[in-house]
Amino acid sequence: MPQLTSTFPLSAVCSLICCATWGVSTATAQTAAAVSGIVTDMSGLPLAGAHVQLVNSPLHTLTDDEGRFSLRVSTRPVGKTLLVSHLGMLTRRVRIAGTDSLHIRLEEDTHSLDEVVVTGYQKVKNRIYTGAASAVKMSDVRLEGLNDVSRMLEGRVPGLNIQNISGTFGAAPRINIRGGASILGNVQPLWVIDGAVYEDLVHLSLDQLASGDAVTLVGSAIAGLNPSDIQDIQVLKDASATSVYGARALNGVIVVTTKNGRRDTPLSVNYSTENTVRLKPRYANFDLLNSQETMSVYREMEDKGYFNSSSALYGRRGGVFHQYYKAANTYDLSTGTYEQANTAAARRDFLRRAEYANTDWFDLLFTLSPTTQHTLSLSGGGKNTATYASVGFLHDGGWTLPEKVDRLTANLKNTFFVSPRLTATLSAQGSLRSQSAPGTLPQRKNHTQGVFERDFDINPFSYALGTSRTLSPYDANGRLAFYRNNWAPFNILNEYANNTLDLEVIDFKLQGEATYQLREGLSLKALVAARRAHTSSTHKVTENSNLVQAFRANETPLVAKENVYLVHDKDHPDQQPQIGIPQGGLLDNNEASLSSWLARLAADYDFRRGEHDFKAFAFAELRTAH
Repeated sequence: MPQLTSTFPLSAVCSLICCATWGVSTATAQTAAAVSGIVTDMSGLPLAGAHVQLVNSPLHTLTDDEGRFSLRVSTRPVGKTLLVSHLGMLTRRVRIAGTDSLHIRLEEDTHSLDEVVVTGYQKVKNRIYTGAASAVKMSDVRLEGLNDVSRMLEGRVPGLNIQNISGTFGAAPRINIRGGASILGNVQPLWVIDGAVYEDLVHLSLDQLASGDAVTLVGSAIAGLNPSDIQDIQVLKDASATSVYGARALNGVIVVTTKNGRRDTPLSVNYSTENTVRLKPRYANFDLLNSQETMSVYREMEDKGYFNSSSALYGRRGGVFHQYYKAANTYDLSTGTYEQANTAAARRDFLRRAEYANTDWFDLLFTLSPTTQHTLSLSGGGKNTATYASVGFLHDGGWTLPEKVDRLTANLKNTFFVSPRLTATLSAQGSLRSQSAPGTLPQRKNHTQGVFERDFDINPFSYALGTSRTLSPYDANGRLAFYRNNWAPFNILNEYANNTLDLEVIDFKLQGEATYQLREGLSLKALVAARRAHTSSTHKVTENSNLVQAFRANETPLVAKENVYLVHDKDHPDQQPQIGIPQGGLLDNNEASLSSWLARLAADYDFRRGEHDFKAFAFAELRTAH
């Protein structure tokens, strides 16, 4: 098909380009414009450093020392919007109506200037509060997967140091606000919820707090509080808190304010769910021997005479060598043979299996069971009422095999606006908790060596970290494999089935408040609160557990003499020790109850004269806890 071509002189092409360029430049010059003006406060004083931005555009600038600004825009500015902001002032949107210079006035942000510090007794404006306090909103510190409010504050409040002694739910972390206030005394802060002090179910010393004992599972005063019900938290850090709360506030005060309904708002229903899975620990994170390296150490120790068949069989502790010698000395009547041949080849094969076992105890004892938190809340209000209600359910399948937690919480708060002067609030909070954990005995202090010791410790993390990887939970036939610990057979899975701790906690609080405005700035406030909490723990140890069998281990006179868990007659040391638990197991029930009530009447006078703020506060209070 023939093609048609046209040829233009070079000079003509250049002329066209020049004309096009001139036309574009002319159009740009016609539409480009500058937006300028001045930013002041309501009294006319210029605001330096105010931020001025053209909405939906990257163009922005700051005002100079005289409050003036200028923005050059490439399109016609009329009809566009400027966003003007300054620290301590309300942000304002200004529509550009013409080409004249703009005069933009910003109002003072009284809300930010009048932010208050909630001390539990009163609200004090931040600018006149003389103490040290930090405020955080729950929406800013909420971490999915954490269900204890105290742990959420870690790293969020300046000067607040939190040490998690245990990851088990309900265990109180060590919270340090004002440094070391006491060497041996109580170091926990005081918790105040909606103006009422939350007493601890149990009072823990520093040693108990760091012990990991079962009592620490009820050591957290707010374990029954649903984080979804919290509005904000104030942390009072310095000695000014003691002026109100006394010596109990020596370690600081944490003030929690729960959510309220809003007046004249339609009913709002909110449902939230959180599902969290925690990863298992890995041996790659620790510098530990694998099974091959461990076996080489065992062989070297055996060659150097550190243990033999007798000590492996009857010593206090024995691992894979105990398993071999015990099997080689156990006669099976059904087969007419020993369980394990006592030959060099059989011994080599048995130890080789242990050498290459490389058991992953972290994988066996830790789980990927999810933690699920469901919360259903209702909020709203009419002309004279405001209501907030919520129900929450937490199910934690347990990070480890023996752990499990179920918690049910309920919260109801009603505010009644009886008259323009009188406001009343009634609230009820409750929680039920059922928890399982591995059975444990309290630690004891070895005053001779200056260390703490714990017998029969079956903490999953400690066990996985300190147990030889040459051992296996099951033998070649799929049965539980036992080794020797405290002169008795031990298998960690068997121990979790026969050594358990069950915990039940019930916590309920009723509270009523009333505020009467006598005149502007002067109000009377009354508060009455009553709380009842009960906790029960049951430690069950069956006769099949290592703990009970250790109290009966006396298979040889030498074992009986060495076994510290038998009853030794101090007056007749040559006599054979006696068994302290001849039959059955152990059952340890512990119950603790807390009943507390509080009544308070307060007067609050707050007024301002010119640039001066005046505040007076007086109160009388009765409280008891037992």
